[in-house]
Amino acid sequence: MRHTLYWTLMNEEFGQVRAESLHTDLALSTLGSRTAAEAFDAGIEPRDIWTAICEATGVPPERRLGRDTPRAAPF
Repeated sequence: MRHTLYWTLMNEEFGQVRAESLHTDLALSTLGSRTAAEAFDAGIEPRDIWTAICEATGVPPERRLGRDTPRAAPF
């Protein structure tokens, strides 16, 4: 997972303001009590950070891969 995908998922799930707050303020016990921002600085993979946020905030598994985007009808 790339950093840009992490932010896309964060913003889709939580909205921009809450995503930014969670990124800088939520201490994640599964990442050594680091915030997501600290975990990025420590070199932890974005996928692992996203998973930790999902677990800490109760994001259900069916929403962890992002929103389904409807495909355009083939014409």
